[in-house]
Amino acid sequence: MSITNNEIAERLREIYQLMQLAGENRFRAIAFDRAAQTIESLNDDINDYIENDSLTDIKGIGDSIGEDIQSYAKTGKIEVLESLRERIPEGIIQWLDISGLGPKNIAKIHKQLGISELDELKEACEDGRVAGLDGLGEKSAQKILSSIEWMEQFDERCRLDEATEIAKPMYNFLKDRIGVEAIDVAGSLRRSKETIGDVDILIGADEQHIEDLFDAFVDHELVVEVLGRGDTKSSIRTKDGRQVDLRIVKPEQFPAALMYFTGSKEHNVVLRQRARERGLSLNEYGLFELDEEGNTNFDMPIDYSSETDIYKHLDLHFIFPELREDHGEIELFETHESIDLVENDDIRGVLHAHSTYSDGKFSIREMAEACIERGYEYLGLTDHSQTAAYAGGLSVDEIKQQWKEIDQINEEFAQNGTNFRILKGIESDILSDGNLDYEDEILEGFDFVIASVHNGLDMSRDKMMTRFRNAITKPYTDIIGHPTGRLLLQRDGSDLDMNELIELAAEHHTAIEINANPRRLDLDWRHGNKAQEVGLMSAINPDAHSKKGIDHISYGVRIARKAKFGSDRILNSKSATELMEWFQAKTKA
Repeated sequence: MSITNNEIAERLREIYQLMQLAGENRFRAIAFDRAAQTIESLNDDINDYIENDSLTDIKGIGDSIGEDIQSYAKTGKIEVLESLRERIPEGIIQWLDISGLGPKNIAKIHKQLGISELDELKEACEDGRVAGLDGLGEKSAQKILSSIEWMEQFDERCRLDEATEIAKPMYNFLKDRIGVEAIDVAGSLRRSKETIGDVDILIGADEQHIEDLFDAFVDHELVVEVLGRGDTKSSIRTKDGRQVDLRIVKPEQFPAALMYFTGSKEHNVVLRQRARERGLSLNEYGLFELDEEGNTNFDMPIDYSSETDIYKHLDLHFIFPELREDHGEIELFETHESIDLVENDDIRGVLHAHSTYSDGKFSIREMAEACIERGYEYLGLTDHSQTAAYAGGLSVDEIKQQWKEIDQINEEFAQNGTNFRILKGIESDILSDGNLDYEDEILEGFDFVIASVHNGLDMSRDKMMTRFRNAITKPYTDIIGHPTGRLLLQRDGSDLDMNELIELAAEHHTAIEINANPRRLDLDWRHGNKAQEVGLMSAINPDAHSKKGIDHISYGVRIARKAKFGSDRILNSKSATELMEWFQAKTKA
């Protein structure tokens, strides 16, 4: 039977989760997690490897996991997964999200108390049964109970923008305090993941300052609960319900600790293996020689003063934090000293923005002036098309009225010597058959067209792929907007073969946007390798419905960097003239 890359990745990741809870060998469990990640981001269709019996050609897929995938393709089942499902109740998987409750204690509570639901765990914490278990106690029970209550009130993860807004005041509060010799945000936030669990901050400071720094941290005005405090780490809960962890290490340990706590775990596994292959040991405390028995010789540290030095000892060039996902970056930076990644200062204009003509909060002039204040050179206005009546979609008469107003404002800017231009765009709905929302003679009048799906997101893969294929190949489609339609932590995106669509878009001179709205961040960064392979053009678009929304561009830049986009493949890093030439080349093709 034919399976999708995401489908098999989900099964392998489920095996990883259940193995953790079953107390299986940790390294065997991690192998399934890494295989899931590899297949999830694979540029090719997994079925091609299955049919050619070449699964082990994929890096990270060994014979055993290859056989599991073959079994799933033939029967819809994986023996090890079926066995784990029988042993591990589905309900306790959710327990992995409980702060301070690891797989070993989850297994203990489940086995000894015979419970498997979150409500049952909450009740067992309240009535003393959890406190009575060996190795737990009343303090642990109260921590578990507190974490459950927060889980019920807040999602366990938050968006990139939410985590940034939590980390910013904490970082600024701590960075200038006495004793802080080095400080940085670590974890998935430093890697610019689209959703974040805990916020991690790392400080390098001498021992005499640690107590005062932790005192200041736990007494911060945003703190509503201290989750734990030790010699090197303290954890708090903020008013927003988010956990922030502060770790303090010796200044000389800071680069290694920053590398370790930035992650990802998959990236770290590869680095540690490379270290061992070179007779070294890498951990959060530093880089050391191995002794004759292959153990870490802490008396033989290797000198370094930065992450760059550590990578150099591993025969690698410095790897940007955003790329540390074991997603091809190791091989890339074995040979490349650096690569061009787009930066905020590269963005010269704003594409994909709405005005009061549809569902925006500000007029065309107000949105243009907001762009000028931020130093941008142009605004690509893209109100909704006529099918989107719920969003005030524009009729043909309203389009002509808008064009006239844009011409008037542009003429005024020119007369005043203001080097700024408003481009006539539209966010045209992709209809169910893949056609755009206006006749060609209307579409021809726009400077550019963003084509987006806003309804029927749950179409079958076959129908949705046909819909997108038709839209991408239309002569007036310049950019595909938010391709999957996902809303992070709210709804999944449409079922699409993004690798095929990326190839098709590159072939037909069509860009696919990185929607910078932090609720979307769509195109997903995991498709960056495929986009790089075929030379896909993108645009970092805020989808701004207000002046404040323009500033979402910075989140899109972070995702673009994570997807390995350089400024040369970002449309709105071009000047207005260069951009218009690119758009015009589509209709001439």
